[in-house]
Formats: sequence, C-alpha cells, structure tokens
Amino acid sequence: MNPQDVPPKPTSPPTAGIPRVEPGTDPVSFPRTETQTETPMETRTESHPDAPAPASVTWSAPRPDPEPAPAVPATKARTLWKVLFAVVLLAVVGCLAWLAVWLNTGGASPEADGSREGTLQTVETPRATSLPLPREGVKSADYAVGDCFKDFDPESLAATAVPCDSPHSAQLVAVFHYPQGESYPGAEVLKAKALEACQATKLGPAANEYQLNFQRSFPSNTSWDAGDRRADCYVSAPNGNVINKSVLP
Repeated sequence: MNPQDVPPKPTSPPTAGIPRVEPGTDPVSFPRTETQTETPMETRTESHPDAPAPASVTWSAPRPDPEPAPAVPATKARTLWKVLFAVVLLAVVGCLAWLAVWLNTGGASPEADGSREGTLQTVETPRATSLPLPREGVKSADYAVGDCFKDFDPESLAATAVPCDSPHSAQLVAVFHYPQGESYPGAEVLKAKALEACQATKLGPAANEYQLNFQRSFPSNTSWDAGDRRADCYVSAPNGNVINKSVLP
C-alpha cells in the first residue's frame, strides 16, 4: 500500500461551541437545527455521563378558588326583620280583637252556651201569659223571665201573673234550661244550678227600694219525667205583695 493511499489521521474533535453541563444538573434537550454541528458519539459519551431519565411530570391547570356566597345586604336584613315584626304584631292584635269580640258577645257567660250543658237566661222576654193581666192559674212551665206574681208560692205548680207595676210578691229574674235529652241530675245539682242562676242575675235600681230575697225552684223527679227542664230564680218580698216595680234593669 502506498503511503499516499493511507488516509490521514482524523483531527481532534472540535471543542468550540459545545455547551458545558455543570455536574449535578439535569441535561436539557433542545431540537436540533441544520446549522448545529454533529458531535461524535464518543465525545458525547465522555462529556455527558449516563444519567437517569427525568421523572414524568403531569401539568394541570390550577383550580379556581370557590366563589364566596353572596352576603345579604344590611338593608335587606333590616327589611326582613321589619316584615317579621309586622306579621307578629298583626297576629297579636288580631287575637286581642277576637277575644274582645268574644267576651262582648257573651262567649264566656252561660247565657250564650247553647251546648248540651244548657242555657242560662237572665234577660226579660215577652210574657208567656196571655193578656189582659192579672191572669190566674198560669202553669210553672209557662213562666217567663220578667213575669211578676201575686201571692207567690215557689212550690206551687201554678200562680197568678200580674202587671209588675201592681202589687206583687215575686218576680222571675233568671231561668236555667236543661236539654230535653238530659237525664235527671238530682235535687242537689238542680238546687246548685238554680243558685248559679240567681248569682248571675243583674238587678236594676228598683231592687234597692225593697227588702228582697232570692228564692229557687227546680223540678222534681216526677216533673222532670213530665218534661220540666228548668231551674228558676225569683226575687221575692218576705212581707207579701209590697213590690210595685220591676226589679230588672
């Protein structure tokens, strides 16, 4: 082989322009361009020792902070409190008004009680007896509140009704009516009910002009079976027929 046929020794690899990597740093790859000079494999091996591949990194967009709940304006809160206060006030006023109407109409008094317990009547009604007066032999079942009687006997089944501006000894001022379907409650219960009727009676100014007593009349077991369902209260004068005015208001 001729010496001229032996190719010359390759020159030393170029060192200019090769990036320098500091020890302990991860290599960073960049895409090559056409003007980048190829570096021999052995030179790359010596210059960049083997290093583990970088761990994979997952990139994610940061989560937006949750929007805070809208705060209730102070003016709106005050308005809600005012509305609530107005509703409560109206409810209280309505209850008071209903209670006043109920009391004024006698809802708490026995007179307005139309239930099975019976009703108490203390207001003067049209006379049950026929005109003209006086009229004798009026039955006790026909007595009406406001009627005046001459020579009255509360145990009698009949009496003589007279005008209240004429001399009389008694006046019927209250009646408690038991329901028709009620069983006989007994004499003591009927006597107590007649006393309640007397205590509930309101008398007029004329009652102060006379010496008066309350008298009670109530049905016996026999008269109850015959349909008598009333306990009566009378105002009577112990001195006989000395009353010549109605003692009711």
